[in-house]
Amino acid sequence: MGHLADAARPEFQHVVVVDVLNIRVPESLAGRWRAWLAPERQPFFLAAAQGERLGLPLVPRAGAGLTDAERDTFTVWAIPRDVDQVAWLSQLDWDELAPAVRRELLRLQVWYGRGNVPVGRHYAEVLPGLPAGRFLWRPEHLRPEVLARVVAADGRPCQRAQVPQSVWDEAAQVLPRVREIAGTFSAGVGNCFGTVMGAAGLPDAENQWVVREPFEDFLQERAVPGGRDDAPGTLLVWRSADGLVQHAAVTLGGGWAFQKSAQTWWTPRVVLPVRELIKANRTPGQRLHRYALR
Repeated sequence: MGHLADAARPEFQHVVVVDVLNIRVPESLAGRWRAWLAPERQPFFLAAAQGERLGLPLVPRAGAGLTDAERDTFTVWAIPRDVDQVAWLSQLDWDELAPAVRRELLRLQVWYGRGNVPVGRHYAEVLPGLPAGRFLWRPEHLRPEVLARVVAADGRPCQRAQVPQSVWDEAAQVLPRVREIAGTFSAGVGNCFGTVMGAAGLPDAENQWVVREPFEDFLQERAVPGGRDDAPGTLLVWRSADGLVQHAAVTLGGGWAFQKSAQTWWTPRVVLPVRELIKANRTPGQRLHRYALR
């Protein structure tokens, strides 16, 4: 789990706020995280009849205009399609609701799979006074140590610092940007495909939403089937039974590998032992394929 960095020391103020999963996070990015977790207004997903019963104004989900960061923060992909209405509520709107309505809204969001509905008792030792059950973040809650805990909750610590210089030097021949990208978070957009492509030298690919087709084109142009897990530049590509690519990572050599494990903004670009990385990505119905960069 992340911990409070030396934020109290003058030389660190406005530079580093938190260390998260062995990654130093600048104030500018930490500020974005706070804004995404505790926004001025946020969406509550409902069926039309529920909105009417609760007395809330609704807009169709299809026209809600959610940003990429909102899609991640509120795990919109997990919400059933037939929950097709959205109530946008500001912090002031929320405060003005009756307590029973607030409880019902939180219950429904958890039931539907919406993210960013934390449980107060999980933070009791760092934020005394929170309700024990579900609540919504406010900016003042998200002190450095709390923010680090939220972002690090499902991640694996990056082991970039343990990679020998000789491994980085050899990897740079086929992965010229990997050391630059390893041990970083995106500024809000990025996935596993773009991360691998960025490591292989494509400018800013790690900060793009790369879909399957461009990644398959990259494989055709830059790789051939094969490769070894102990060599740099072996692309680890997981495909489902229908052949669709689901995830990608790349080896550095020397027993190390590199990936962004998910599309979400809180998922860092990390270095892990190659066997640990492969084990972590085992998924029923998917098969690992290897390609060697050229």
